[in-house]
Amino acid sequence: MALQPLIHNSTARRMAKTILNGFRSYFADYLNSTLTAKARFEKADWRGVRDANVDRLELYKDKVAQTVKYLGIVTNKDLENLLLWREAKKAYTQLVFNFPNFEIAETFFNSVFSDIHDHDKISDDIVYVISSQLIEAPEAEYSIYVRYEGENFRDTFKRILEEAEFSLPMEDLSLDLDCVMEVFNKEIAPQIKSSPKDVKFDLLESTFYRSKAAYMVGRVVDRDQTFPMALVILNTEDGGLYVDTALFNGDELSVVFSFTRNHFMVDAPLPYQYAHFLKNLMPNKLDYEIYNSLGFPKHAKTEFYRQLVGHLDNSDDQFIVAPGIKGMVMSVFTLPSYNIVFKIIKDKFAPPKEVTHEIVREKYRLVSRYDRIGRMADTQEFDNLIFPLDRFSDDLLQELLRVAPSQVEIRDEGILIRHLYTERYMTPLNIFLERADDSEIRNAMEEYGNCIKQLAAANIFPGDMPLKNFGVTRHGRVVFYDYDEIATLTDCNFRHIPQPRTEQEEMQSGTWYTVGPDDIFPEEFRLFFSGNIKARKMFEEIHSELYDVDFWTGLQTQIRDGFVVDVFPYRRIKRFNRGKISQLEVFAD
Repeated sequence: MALQPLIHNSTARRMAKTILNGFRSYFADYLNSTLTAKARFEKADWRGVRDANVDRLELYKDKVAQTVKYLGIVTNKDLENLLLWREAKKAYTQLVFNFPNFEIAETFFNSVFSDIHDHDKISDDIVYVISSQLIEAPEAEYSIYVRYEGENFRDTFKRILEEAEFSLPMEDLSLDLDCVMEVFNKEIAPQIKSSPKDVKFDLLESTFYRSKAAYMVGRVVDRDQTFPMALVILNTEDGGLYVDTALFNGDELSVVFSFTRNHFMVDAPLPYQYAHFLKNLMPNKLDYEIYNSLGFPKHAKTEFYRQLVGHLDNSDDQFIVAPGIKGMVMSVFTLPSYNIVFKIIKDKFAPPKEVTHEIVREKYRLVSRYDRIGRMADTQEFDNLIFPLDRFSDDLLQELLRVAPSQVEIRDEGILIRHLYTERYMTPLNIFLERADDSEIRNAMEEYGNCIKQLAAANIFPGDMPLKNFGVTRHGRVVFYDYDEIATLTDCNFRHIPQPRTEQEEMQSGTWYTVGPDDIFPEEFRLFFSGNIKARKMFEEIHSELYDVDFWTGLQTQIRDGFVVDVFPYRRIKRFNRGKISQLEVFAD
């Protein structure tokens, strides 16, 4: 028996080394996948951009599975043994001490463990519920940003653009500088306290790539004040580049890093330092949101869970049924003091819903891999999450036990939920309209229609489009968040409602014509307003073409011909080179 700890320590160290080797393999491939983003951007390979995003998400899952396989080879011990994992964590903690990306490495360890064990076996002595190291920027061999200084602001921006990593030339650098300086002189220069030579421009050394744009992100530092900075670069697709806009506002940068948009491709070998830099520019962003934007969704889940646990420890309100109209597929609850909703798939769905649990889960997986173009909320998926039982209101507990008993288990003083999704809370559009004035209603209706059009241009048909399935963000954007009936637009069959051929058909209750499973009748979209006459009238003044079958079939043709939508996270009015804006203005913000 005296030799047992030694055997465990030896085995545990081999396990730790194997997991760390798996992480290193993952992280190297992850960085290589981001390094290829520049070539895709310069080649205008927009379909390749989409494929690369999906491949990078699959990379993590594949590397975890590969590591689990190797673990079974390097040790003949029982990998179900929790004592063995406790020792492996100790060894792994020593191996990743002072790692520049230790926090991502710890999450990888958690993922390997979770691939073998149920999540309800998680505890901090076995996995990294809390990080093993202080959450502070680790020492690095090099800085993550390049500092620019000079006597003249225009010359500084000229150097920034000339020294960018792009291989293609700027099509008209002088015009770009004129446009950038116009915004800078209007928004930032009046606030500068120092002379130009004392103002510093810190530009992150890696460019952020997403969809059809490249973002050069940094900050302007003037004594004790800091201003965010982002230069957005687009490809002319004729061998040149141009600056589409310059952003110097925290709220505008926050929208660029929104939870409604895909992860960036950015070469960030020091993730925490990048997250720390961005957090200072966008202090309202939570850590998990920034890690998600950087392309680390698994670590974002870790950060989200830690934040949730911390919030529960420092609050005493109860989870309640989410306000608004109850859904037919999901039971939704929230914590009033916490800006998140929790969604559980019900055991049974009332007619006319014909989906299954697996179909709903597949829809959510589809969204996680799609370009959400700023119009679909990101979700986190959890299995076997345990909450304190006393934090659930009686009404909520009764609701969950009634509509989703297979997903809920009461355990001592806890409640285990076998499967759920989390999402940022947004004000449901129908509730927003109830207390909005005429101007706010019009803006919301314009946004609602833009949301539907932009999703359609990205080859997504929302399926279920009542107002309650859309939310309004704090920036006033309308976002879709109910995914159980989404479909690819090109799979839909858009039809006119046939005219009745006889009086008997006209008087018949229900439909007298055959309706296939993929048939969509745009003329019926008016029903989604359910009594809100003012909102419907404003919607029809702005977006009446959405009732027209030809609008939808025309868009299907464009998508099949290779059209890739370009929807950017800033308003049209912010764009510089007006002549370069797509003819498809209908899809722009």
